[in-house]
Amino acid sequence: MRIDIDDLTVEIAGARLVEDVTLRVGGGQLVGLVGPNGSGKSSLLRCVYRALRPTAGTVRLGGEDLHAMSAREGARRLAALPQESVAEFDFTVTEVVAMGRLPHQRGMARTTAEDRQACEAALSRVGAGHLADRGFLTLSGGEKQRVLIARALAQQPQALVLDEPTNHLDIAQQLEVLSLVRESGLTVVTALHDLNLAAVHCDLLYVIQQGRIVASGAPYDVLTPELLAEVFGVRAHRVAHPGSGALHLLFDRLPSARPAT
Repeated sequence: MRIDIDDLTVEIAGARLVEDVTLRVGGGQLVGLVGPNGSGKSSLLRCVYRALRPTAGTVRLGGEDLHAMSAREGARRLAALPQESVAEFDFTVTEVVAMGRLPHQRGMARTTAEDRQACEAALSRVGAGHLADRGFLTLSGGEKQRVLIARALAQQPQALVLDEPTNHLDIAQQLEVLSLVRESGLTVVTALHDLNLAAVHCDLLYVIQQGRIVASGAPYDVLTPELLAEVFGVRAHRVAHPGSGALHLLFDRLPSARPAT
């Protein structure tokens, strides 16, 4: 299922956070959004998963205006992992994953055998079946992300939005989470801080700076030393990964300009 964002603008309290953004995510693609802190990545993604209504522009899912759909219908088609998922109560893992079934239930309907099967299958798919009876708050960061991905899979959407899904995870957990997302087969748009993870796992990248898209394309074509110097303020060296041959970036500081004498 395609995600199409056209001429999206977000203004809050007189500040323009996102300006005239157009973005395409093809069916089954994993598309990354990268940019410095405060560039507008999260504001853009919040419009996609309907936590924020854009000031102008449209978000279409499979050709239909996402913001014109009912909340239930939108949630059946698109799931999201926001940057911060706060659990006020210590639900069990089973209860957290079961929340993904709410868009498929009516009113106060009880959990059905179909719901339970979908939850068990989702937990198994992310390798977290053994955590089913654990309290969510007792889990490690990587375990929590796996459970939240299971919740999204139990929702049985066609598209997935993730805002910095690898934050606060160690290297092994980062690789595991992105592999799970890739293997889901869903249409995915994600914001990522780590440019090397973005280069390896994403089909396409969009670079956002001060609320505008300044570059887009395949990672190798987008992540050039010139762009990285301009947008991120770093000097980048592009090398081939010794194992896979994939693009890998090494960074150091740009030399500061010396005042004229």
